[in-house]
Amino acid sequence: MLQGKQSWVFNNKPVIISSAAVGGPFEAKGPLSKDFDILHDDLWMGQDSFEKAEKMLLETACDTAIKKANLKKQDIDFFISGDLMNQIISSSFAARTLSIPYLGVFGACSSSMEALALASLLIDSGAAKHVVPAASSHNAAAEKQFRYPTEYGGQKPPTAQWTVTGAGAAVICENGNGPHTTCATIGKVVDMGISDPFNMGSAMAPAAVDTIKRHFEDLNRSFDYYDLVITGDLGSVGHRIAGDILNEQGINIPKERFSDCGLLIYDEQQQIFSGASGCGCSATVTYGHLLNRMKKGELKKILVVATGALLSPMSYQQKESIPGIAHAVAIEM
Repeated sequence: MLQGKQSWVFNNKPVIISSAAVGGPFEAKGPLSKDFDILHDDLWMGQDSFEKAEKMLLETACDTAIKKANLKKQDIDFFISGDLMNQIISSSFAARTLSIPYLGVFGACSSSMEALALASLLIDSGAAKHVVPAASSHNAAAEKQFRYPTEYGGQKPPTAQWTVTGAGAAVICENGNGPHTTCATIGKVVDMGISDPFNMGSAMAPAAVDTIKRHFEDLNRSFDYYDLVITGDLGSVGHRIAGDILNEQGINIPKERFSDCGLLIYDEQQQIFSGASGCGCSATVTYGHLLNRMKKGELKKILVVATGALLSPMSYQQKESIPGIAHAVAIEM
């Protein structure tokens, strides 16, 4: 059901009956390593390209989530996924392997919550019984496409972010045991004219603020409703900007209840510049760390606001600015 201008309320409250997070060697050294189902010890993962490694990450996350739900691939009605590669090839090629009816989405790093929102809508409307939403990214593959191959050793400024090597997936259904997706707010594209691809946190922060503000207005809620409101991958720079803008607009945010996936997945010793990014950032943190905290009873209501920078190598070469987007999904026990 549409509520307000941009929000869906799921009357039947779809259930996340299982989830999985798969990561790489850098993620294995981070503070959330225990929340991953599978961790690889090298970026190649036995493949002959980084792109194939990312596809394998995504396939593994989906397979693991389906098995944890005690289901088979044939039980899944739709697979909804997105990634950062040109023409979302990681998702499309994984869909080829999974052989599940497939909807590809592209919201850059916001793809995880875009997929979860659409999956929940399908379940809530009765259009499907089991849906797998997912998203993935690979550090070396993203660097090669958007910036420079890592072996070039190119220098980066402090505002740059580190793309997560990881994939997250979940199984959503009509009923069962697990957290519920209760509503979602679909974001608008917001472009403040920032064109520096090494400062995407600043480019995405206004979109995160716009979606958060619209969510509270559409649902007639305050920040106090949630135990945690967490953005996708703004990093330290973008997260600070988002907090400042929200405060300026009269939305008071307790620091202990406002966080960012890009600030959680690594620690300061890992030299990740401003923080983490990539479709796999919010996907692995949500489907691993956050859902685990909810199952332990540490969190009851969270709002995940995944953010995306909608640039491409072509748009950057044409000196276009970087449009931002953010999609929010409320998850409740």
